[in-house]
Amino acid sequence: MRIATYNVNGVNGRLEVLLRWLKEETPDVVCLQELKAPDSKFLIKPIEAAGYGAVWHGQKSWNGVAILAKGSTPLETRRGLPGDDDAHSRYIEAVVHGMVIGALYLPNGNPYPGPKFDYKLRWFERLTAYAQELLDLDVPVVLAGDYNVMPTEMDVYKPERWVDDALFRIEVRDAYRRLLGQGWIDAIRHLYPNDRIYTFWDYFRNAFARDAGLRIDHFLLSPDIASRLADGGVDKHIRGWDHTSDHAPTWIELSDTPSKRRKHNG
Repeated sequence: MRIATYNVNGVNGRLEVLLRWLKEETPDVVCLQELKAPDSKFLIKPIEAAGYGAVWHGQKSWNGVAILAKGSTPLETRRGLPGDDDAHSRYIEAVVHGMVIGALYLPNGNPYPGPKFDYKLRWFERLTAYAQELLDLDVPVVLAGDYNVMPTEMDVYKPERWVDDALFRIEVRDAYRRLLGQGWIDAIRHLYPNDRIYTFWDYFRNAFARDAGLRIDHFLLSPDIASRLADGGVDKHIRGWDHTSDHAPTWIELSDTPSKRRKHNG
């Protein structure tokens, strides 16, 4: 089973890109972020025509998340985190193929310091508290999306340029480490412990051609799901398509049974 996460950066404006990718790569489950469309404007019919059911939690401006499933409709179980009393559409959860899938879009937090950064840390705290609740349920869980966090220096092309950016501040990286400390597995880093793998390239300064990227799109897997992790990667070439997002789809492959495949050593 292939599960992907993709910050599409405007689902309706980039619908052709999304549909082309779905046709070429045929992922089984997709978590989308930055829909930039209210619920009523989410174009579900073309997605259904491509063979996918969907649940979504939209917003007109910068937010919005969705979960797509090939050949079925996800069973929505939650929208928004516990204690999340604002209007931002940043979390949706559904049961798909016997797994709990949480699609999330963590706040960017810039500029640092300031209220947006403080909001990011508060949202991270709520995510961490809820993630522990999910682990305590002892069910298979995947938390996938745009975390807006570069966990280590391996996840950014020039760390020294990002020391005061909200995506790389030590407070945010510590929050991510605390989340992992609950027992979650960072799937891509687990598979590629020694490789610089990026999922985002800015539109400016020829970043994609120079591979001046960041790894900010992550899969966190509960231990039982992590035992089935067989492969993973980034569909990097899609970032080079016309009128595409500044992110590329990131994916993992799960086997039907616990995998004996060793992690990549670079």
